[in-house]
Amino acid sequence: MNIDEILDLLDEALEDAWTLPLSGGRRVVDIEKMRELTDDIRLNLPAEVRQAKAIVNDRAEIISTAKKEAASIVKKAEDKARAIVNQDDLTKAAQQKAAEIISQAQMQAREMRQAATEFADNLMKSTEQFLVASMEEVKETRTKLRGRKK
Repeated sequence: MNIDEILDLLDEALEDAWTLPLSGGRRVVDIEKMRELTDDIRLNLPAEVRQAKAIVNDRAEIISTAKKEAASIVKKAEDKARAIVNQDDLTKAAQQKAAEIISQAQMQAREMRQAATEFADNLMKSTEQFLVASMEEVKETRTKLRGRKK
């Protein structure tokens, strides 16, 4: 039997009940039959109705669980956002440090080129002076040699 049939039987039982005189329309019903029909209704409730009752009874727990899950999701999102921001900050700091190192290296390279150029120029100047002095000495020696031939 389904619930509609049981409800129809319940309705018939109420209609068949006899009215008490001077009671304002109250009727006498078979209590056992009413309990039997009520039990049948409970047994034949669809699973969805039982599930709905369970959900209603558990709604506070469901809401609490949902709030906890929502808070957990928000916390994870905030943590991930912080990690991304920190990673971005680290990247910017690393790029800035790299730019500083490159700038220092370029400045040191310029200074080293300038120092090498000055060193080479001084070396060539001293070599030139040595060669000039040597050439003068060679000229003097030649002049002396020519003077002896005569």
